[in-house]
Amino acid sequence: MVKDEENSIYFEQYKMLVESAEKVSDKRMSANNYFLTINTGLISLAGILITSKIVSLNTLFLAFVGYLGLVICATWFFIVLSYKQLNSGKFKMIHKLEKKLPIRLFADEWKELGEGKNLRKYIPLSHIEVIVPVAFFAFYLFLIFCKF
Repeated sequence: MVKDEENSIYFEQYKMLVESAEKVSDKRMSANNYFLTINTGLISLAGILITSKIVSLNTLFLAFVGYLGLVICATWFFIVLSYKQLNSGKFKMIHKLEKKLPIRLFADEWKELGEGKNLRKYIPLSHIEVIVPVAFFAFYLFLIFCKF
């Protein structure tokens, strides 16, 4: 009977960790949407101000937009990295708990996917999602160093 109680406790902890990992993933996607909105808004606002002649197209204004964008993108990049690290820790704990359960769903799935090392089997989302802030970062660098 003690073994059944122990298994039940492990399973409850497992469920809590899986739910927690899902919440982190949801927050991560919300953060990505937030920063994407901020960046497109910043670029759109700058474009509207320039085309409506409220602000002249000068290097000082472009540099300001560029530097502000760089800060936003760097923040975005590190937040994505932080969420990746947090979820990596959660999945390590999930894998540990799975050793005490009859089936290892996440560990077996991860193994089938090449543990993120075989890009033909699986390209980790964290590798893909950092492309967007890096692309915006490059665009803002272009604005700073561009002379119109």
